[in-house]
Amino acid sequence: MEGRVSSVQSLGAVDGPGLRYVIFLQGCPLRCKYCHNPETWDKTGGTLRTAEELCRTVLRYRPYFGETGGVTVSGGEPLMQPEFTAELFRLLHENGVHTALDTAGAGDLEKAEAVLKHTDLVLCDVKFPTESAYRENCGGSLDHTLDFLRRTERLRIPVWVRHVIAPGLTDTPASLRAVRDLCAAFSNIEKIEWLPFKNICAEKYEALGIPFPMAGKPAYTQKHIDMLLSAL
Repeated sequence: MEGRVSSVQSLGAVDGPGLRYVIFLQGCPLRCKYCHNPETWDKTGGTLRTAEELCRTVLRYRPYFGETGGVTVSGGEPLMQPEFTAELFRLLHENGVHTALDTAGAGDLEKAEAVLKHTDLVLCDVKFPTESAYRENCGGSLDHTLDFLRRTERLRIPVWVRHVIAPGLTDTPASLRAVRDLCAAFSNIEKIEWLPFKNICAEKYEALGIPFPMAGKPAYTQKHIDMLLSAL
């Protein structure tokens, strides 16, 4: 089983519990205004890799991530390659490796069921708290993401929600409260990770010849995020 891989990070520390081998897949149906990985949008880009080959590579790093870490598949949107992701997770589970799926809940949700069968943790990006904001700012659907989250709840898979706090888009107390209230409706959501917008990705857009919608916007510090959250 082959899939298109954009890049890998052998020892990531922010994409799930412990140290993680992070695999970024190609292809994404969304166009988030604050996207950090525009190089993953093209579903025909990246490098073809087999699930078996990737699994063998991952296992060489097991002494580093051990029992407390594992593998996170991100993107792009990994559910754009559900068969490949499902096969990779199946092989990793055969070898006792913890699996985390970093997703926006986009893609074919029927095919996502096979991925979730071998998923230990979901990191779900909830982009915006309303359907209109989703469609305007990333071309996606909040209803679609909520449908995905309902499937994780039915399967009793733990979820960590991720939400980027971006200037002029998601940085008001009302918006943050709305995200928090959405998450409170799900019994399997363990926490929300509030992520500050960073503008270091601007160089990627320039190299790709793509206009960056957030050009000139300030990066947020953790101190600013903490101030916003204190108003909730």
